Amino acid sequence: MKRFIYTFAAFLMSIATLQVSAQVANGTYRALTDANSARVVALGGLPLPVHDGDLQTAVFNPSAISPEMNDQMSLSYVGDFNLGTNFGSVQYSHTFEKLGSFAASVQYYNYGNMAYTSESGYADGSTFNVSDYALTLGWGRELTDKWSIGANLKYAGLQYEVGRAGAIGVDVAATYWAYSDWAVTLTARNIGRQIFSKELYLDNKWLPFSLDLMASKKLNHLPLTIMMGYKDMQHWTKTYADPLDLAGYYDPITGEYNEPSKVSQFFTNLGCHLVFGGELALGKNLFLRASYNYETHYNMDVPQKRSLVGFSAGFGLKIKAFQIDYARSRSNIVGSPNFLTIRVDLSKL
Repeated sequence: MKRFIYTFAAFLMSIATLQVSAQVANGTYRALTDANSARVVALGGLPLPVHDGDLQTAVFNPSAISPEMNDQMSLSYVGDFNLGTNFGSVQYSHTFEKLGSFAASVQYYNYGNMAYTSESGYADGSTFNVSDYALTLGWGRELTDKWSIGANLKYAGLQYEVGRAGAIGVDVAATYWAYSDWAVTLTARNIGRQIFSKELYLDNKWLPFSLDLMASKKLNHLPLTIMMGYKDMQHWTKTYADPLDLAGYYDPITGEYNEPSKVSQFFTNLGCHLVFGGELALGKNLFLRASYNYETHYNMDVPQKRSLVGFSAGFGLKIKAFQIDYARSRSNIVGSPNFLTIRVDLSKL
């Protein structure tokens, strides 16, 4: 069993290395990086190192797929009333005694209607639709009481006016359930590339690969689970020279760019890799959640305006066979999308 675990870990790292060497940018099909289940969003939008049978965690962390998810279904909806975009997903899980546990997911992203315009900006009132979608089939198995592994096979599609494109990718993950209520998850997500394109031309055909390390700790004397993550392990640099110069690094007289100090760049890069979150259990049926993603704050905040960009928060409520989760993520200064997930255990009905 140990030899199998080491082999799987080596396989995970090797394909991650191959993906990094082949990838020259952040990849396209960026919708694959967006979480749309409320619990995942409230806790940072990354693979969650939890083991409580919650189907919501399966899309980002296939090693969390377990027999406890058997005959669960979840429906998620994301609405951004400021931008007019709508996202939705449906998930279902079933366990086969000899094969393991499986979870299927359908995700759909509708960005609304876009106006046709001429080169001069004239719009005649006609519109076209822009949407993304993804189909995922995940598998997970518990090797021991301390180790679990999993993988996702996914197809991602783009529909931009008359242009269409599709890509194939996989996720692989391993989770170690340590003593003292510690858990550590390593995931390699979106390993793959585009397989066809029709009247849609993309410079980068690679999926938005990410290698993430997540850890959680359930406190002994407080019903609080703390989660910490180091994301995008495959590359270090996150800083860039903003052409809008909102932070004022360009000299207004000479026009020269005054690069921040090496120390400042180091801590900015480090902060952009880190995500922190926590889940507080108020009894057995009510949960409060919150997280902070500094990279979102760094990319989307406006220095001249104080805001909570980068923060996400939400709650979960269990009612018999149902669980209702809500989250609100402050991803920019304009508005915050609302995330709603309803999970139902069909076996209890």
